[in-house]
Amino acid sequence: MSLRESPFPNCFLEGLHAVGWSFIFPCFWFLDRLLAVCVSTSLERVLRREQECYLHPLKLVFGSVLFFILFILSTPFALLGFVLWAPLQAVRRPFSYRHQVQILHTEDRNSRWEETKKVSFGFLTGNLCLLPDGVARFNNLGHTQQRASIIGKSIVQGVTRPHIRIFVDSPSSCGTVTPSSSLMPQPTPSSYGSVDFSITGQKDGTEADETNGPNQQLPKPNCNQNSKQHKHPPRSLRDGDMLMEVSSLCPSSVDIVCLQEVFDKRAALKLAQALGSLYEHVLYDVGVYACQPAGTCSSFKFFNSGLFLASRYPVMEAQYRCFPNSRGEDALAAKGLLAVKVEIGLQKGEKKMVGYINCTHLHAPEGEGEIRFEQLNMLSKWISEFQAVTRREDEMVMFDVLCGDFNFDNCSPDDRLEQSHSVFEEYTDPCRAGPGKEKPWVIGTLLEQPTLYNENMRTPDNLQRTLESEELRKDYLSPPVPVDSVPLVYPEPDQPWVGRRIDYLLYRESSVTSHCKTVVEEFTYVTQLAGLTDHIPVGFRLSVSLDSEDISPCVLSSGPDC
Repeated sequence: MSLRESPFPNCFLEGLHAVGWSFIFPCFWFLDRLLAVCVSTSLERVLRREQECYLHPLKLVFGSVLFFILFILSTPFALLGFVLWAPLQAVRRPFSYRHQVQILHTEDRNSRWEETKKVSFGFLTGNLCLLPDGVARFNNLGHTQQRASIIGKSIVQGVTRPHIRIFVDSPSSCGTVTPSSSLMPQPTPSSYGSVDFSITGQKDGTEADETNGPNQQLPKPNCNQNSKQHKHPPRSLRDGDMLMEVSSLCPSSVDIVCLQEVFDKRAALKLAQALGSLYEHVLYDVGVYACQPAGTCSSFKFFNSGLFLASRYPVMEAQYRCFPNSRGEDALAAKGLLAVKVEIGLQKGEKKMVGYINCTHLHAPEGEGEIRFEQLNMLSKWISEFQAVTRREDEMVMFDVLCGDFNFDNCSPDDRLEQSHSVFEEYTDPCRAGPGKEKPWVIGTLLEQPTLYNENMRTPDNLQRTLESEELRKDYLSPPVPVDSVPLVYPEPDQPWVGRRIDYLLYRESSVTSHCKTVVEEFTYVTQLAGLTDHIPVGFRLSVSLDSEDISPCVLSSGPDC
């Protein structure tokens, strides 16, 4: 099935929606600027001290007064636009689709699949905190529009690098030598998303920030291949057949990118444009708005779900479902599940190969595990229903992946309920040794927000070294959450300090075509987006072996023994 790009069934409704939003947007933008003027990131405060900037109090006073007045003046027009915009949400499809002709190409790792009887697929997931700029600053992250463009370009630059891995058989070998070592030309210090904290007001390659002017220079990607950045080789470990590494570059040849907290619609479009040169198929602005369910006043959604998916493979089917049990500030966003079926483009006999990818973002506040537990129940049920409806007899399912920001970890006593959920029996977590116990090589993915711009955090190489050191990790990764009134004992004797791993990549074999065996070839912690988000993106590559010439589809209801 070919998806239409517009979320509305016809041009007339799309036009009405655009008119309504054009009345709302100025009011929204002035409020966003008001918050951005009043809230500074820790980096901006440091730069002001170094520059001895004495004009900030004047800027704060006059800027806040100006944007507050403009906000008040634009409110009547926003109310008028809201009357037109809100009813249209009832007929809006809960996602936008963007198709762009692929310009860049990556290595085709499946070109010899008929000889090797294997196919492999790369996945990447991460939380980007692309909230409206004024709100993102409460998480110590600003410049949302610029960050979106930089993140997209950085991902593309990392994914399109050559896939080179050399194994050195010697006693002094540290494992695997990869492209981020000195064996090949390297990018400049500002390359691949590393953070350049220059405080000079240069105009070359910089874009003036909406609030802070041209003197606030942000991290930016660079394609110069002749310098020696990324000299620190990644830590590479073997866990059975799986290679684990902490890398300052995104894994090469990633096929599907799933992102969370891409709430800002302008930022989502910029991210889609930046990724479009490599990923032809993008789903963004995923979620519902206004009163939900439609026609009721039980819950008003100010933000979409924040889910975002970019795929090299054509999207055949897509479905979004909204969690109905959110509460508190999380109820303002339409968090839920995005389930997608893609066509891989390979065929064995009369059967074409397809895959399923499911992306989610669960309830955030600590101490409310029962809500997340129920959301896990819902997404497990929704995934099964989606696959039951969309599965065809003439197809071979090659992968079934569940990923996203689950907002609970596998080490906090406060998360014991979620850690024991049956979803971890349906899907395999390559990082998990059991409920409440991680494998020894696992690293947390949630960064401490106040330290995002510290020396040990602000570049991909520095963050890579920090994650590789257990002593440093304790200062920069979020620690486990204790149960109220119970002292936290962490880590247990003879166990490493891991931190909170709340970003998950899971895969399921029971729903994959029978006689196929799935293994994780590589698992990667990515530090390329240092200074651009407060999470560590993670990626893995699945290898699927076609063990039999007689391949028949596995029926979902037959369970894990099919």
